[in-house]
Amino acid sequence: MPKYIIERDIPNAGALTPEQLQGISEKSCGVLRSMGPQIQWVQSYVTGDKVYCVYIAPDEASVREHAEKGGFPANRISEVRTVIDPTTAESR
Repeated sequence: MPKYIIERDIPNAGALTPEQLQGISEKSCGVLRSMGPQIQWVQSYVTGDKVYCVYIAPDEASVREHAEKGGFPANRISEVRTVIDPTTAESR
C-alpha cells in the first residue's frame, strides 16, 4: 500500500502544548477509526510552523478525506516513491 508524506501548515505548531497535541491526536485517531483500517497514521514530525505526517493509504483521496473530516490542513501530499537510509550506501 502506498505511503504518503503530508505537509500541514500550522502556525506556531512547535509551541503546541502536550494537551493540545493529545487533542489533535485523539481527533485524528477518531476519524481514522471511522474510515476503516485501509488508512493508517504512522507518525508525525512537528516543527516551528508545520507538521509533517506519514500515512499509509490506498490513495491520495483517502488522505484528503481524512484531513477534511478532521479539520486538518493538508497543504501538500506527496507519495513516497522509495526509502533510503545509510544502509543504501552499502548495497553494492
